[in-house]
Amino acid sequence: MNFLRAALTGALCSLTLVAQSGSPAKTADPLRVTPGFDLGAIDRKANPCDDFYQFACGTWLKNNPIPNDHATWGRFSELDERNRAILRQILEEAAAGAKTGDANLQKIGDYYASCMDESGINAKGTGPLKPEFDRINAMANTGDLSTEVAHLHRLGVNVLFNLSSGQDLKDSNAVIGQADQGGLGLPEKDYYFRDDPKAVETRKEYVGYLTRMLVLLGAPAAEAEKRAEAVMQLETALAKASLDVTTRRDPEKVYHKMTLAEFEALSDSFSWSRYFAVMQAPPMPNLNVATPDFFKGQEALLKGTPLDVWKTYMTLRLVAGQAMLLPTAFDKENFAFFGKFLTGAKEQRPRWKRCVQAADGDLGEAVGKAYVQRTFGEEGKQRTLDMVKKLEAAMGQDLQQLTWMTAQTKQKALEKLHAITNKIGYPDEWRDYSALRIVRGDAMGNSLRANEFEVNRQLQKIGKPVSRREWYMTPPTVNAYYDPQMNNINFPAGILQPPFFDKQADDATNYGAIGAVIGHELTHGFDDQGRQFDAMGNLTDWWTAADAKAFQERADCIVKEYAAFELPGGVHMKGELTLGENTADNGGLRIALMALANDLAGKTLPKKDGFTEQQRFFLGWGQVWCNNETEEIQRMQAQTNPHAIDRFRVNGVVSNMPEFQSAFGCKAGQPMVRGAKSCRVW
Repeated sequence: MNFLRAALTGALCSLTLVAQSGSPAKTADPLRVTPGFDLGAIDRKANPCDDFYQFACGTWLKNNPIPNDHATWGRFSELDERNRAILRQILEEAAAGAKTGDANLQKIGDYYASCMDESGINAKGTGPLKPEFDRINAMANTGDLSTEVAHLHRLGVNVLFNLSSGQDLKDSNAVIGQADQGGLGLPEKDYYFRDDPKAVETRKEYVGYLTRMLVLLGAPAAEAEKRAEAVMQLETALAKASLDVTTRRDPEKVYHKMTLAEFEALSDSFSWSRYFAVMQAPPMPNLNVATPDFFKGQEALLKGTPLDVWKTYMTLRLVAGQAMLLPTAFDKENFAFFGKFLTGAKEQRPRWKRCVQAADGDLGEAVGKAYVQRTFGEEGKQRTLDMVKKLEAAMGQDLQQLTWMTAQTKQKALEKLHAITNKIGYPDEWRDYSALRIVRGDAMGNSLRANEFEVNRQLQKIGKPVSRREWYMTPPTVNAYYDPQMNNINFPAGILQPPFFDKQADDATNYGAIGAVIGHELTHGFDDQGRQFDAMGNLTDWWTAADAKAFQERADCIVKEYAAFELPGGVHMKGELTLGENTADNGGLRIALMALANDLAGKTLPKKDGFTEQQRFFLGWGQVWCNNETEEIQRMQAQTNPHAIDRFRVNGVVSNMPEFQSAFGCKAGQPMVRGAKSCRVW
């Protein structure tokens, strides 16, 4: 996913959907399908009107501690593990099998076998990167630096800034170049500047990590520490020139269309002609410069930073990105900081899981095609499409019933809703990997060539017609997303299984789970970001001033509600950062409930397992998000992730819904009853 699209795409929680296997699942069959609705997860001692998340998930949370090789463990982890186990079977069969004439199977098998060859990787040492180290060390001037930045960008190394392609935000049919900030080693700008004790400790640990990596590369300890400190100063200056993650949520703040000459003038010490030649970028009469001030800051750094510091910085960024394919000591140091310290995971994940993830990342549609053939039939695709249509109809009802929106803006909103296209399961056209060379036994080369293949694929889109069939997630992914520029919703096959969708479950729980997810993605088209794009995906203002004001008043309510949620240690959610996702959660569950009511057509179903259909609906929603997390990963999520912590996602939504309070008999004054303080946009 290119950098700008990633900043503007409202996706279902991608952080909490990364749980991987570990102890308790070690003795279980990873291919076993678990039911979507789990009566055993419920904490019967909890009052749903005091803490619905605890009621829906409390027993599950108690019985499912976080495995040592994870920072988070949720109910959907078994789905993640099942998908991963299937991919492992596919990759191991491809790695062991005789030549079949299927080029994609040959590629994914050779890639996986190479990644798994840890002894071979250790035997090679840092040799596979020696040509890259030599190139970096041979730089003699700023012109050489420009050439080397381009070379590293071709290899997918995050140095200095980013260049890719993307739809023009104000002309969704045009693909243009996109230049943006980049080059940081810590998760986000504010990590370099917050002054609380944990932030200070994090920066100290980061410098220690950089120092140890330099020692592994052969530098004496004292010299390594000085060089690491210099790199930290360089990255801090890059961070100072960068936009923070919350500001980047406003598409107008990351859209500055310029001619190529205007862009180059922002940092004229950089040899752009050499850079673009090495990048093999198509002609670009203009491009979007997401963060002009960053490139102005880059100019000052080019003039004031010694070349030796740039060399150390580039070397470390290269090594950090490829640590898993270097000797074990590098891999362990990388995990010690980015895994153990930043996220709280106690152990490194088994290598096979990381190699499955790497194969899915680098050859995702080749792996995904084999996955779909084993798991996802036409029936699953059609049932999902049927539910999408019902959710779209419910959202149309919701829009028409709004009392705060004028008829003029309602009409535009309905036009946009009816223009949304749906992509379910997998692409109609599979990606062609014939230009990507995979060599068995060359794990490092395979990774770098795969990076270069993808960088080049993105660049070559510039100036060509937009492909509206392309996917930005692979088929096995347990996630979903709405794309504001394409105006479409995307549901990979990986998520269309329990606990999100269970064909054995009743409609009430399915509507509360996958129905709410579908509603969530539809609502993204009308959250604080999505509402700025029209039916064609163009960034344009189609709202009357009165309607925009009414929207903002309602959005401000959600900002304040979620900003009040506090984690241990005094860390609060960022209400503005999470506004889009919180709006989508609240709107999505309401729309799903409307669709369920339409299906029931006034009928009241008998209780099942002691719960009414509305209670089961809300339990379906709550149990999707049963999730244990370390304090470290919660802190990181609160600071960097546009999704709220799972407990707050669940309780924040139901406390705004009179329908929930009616279903469980909640009274005024109980925590799950916000009453007059309730927030609602859609």
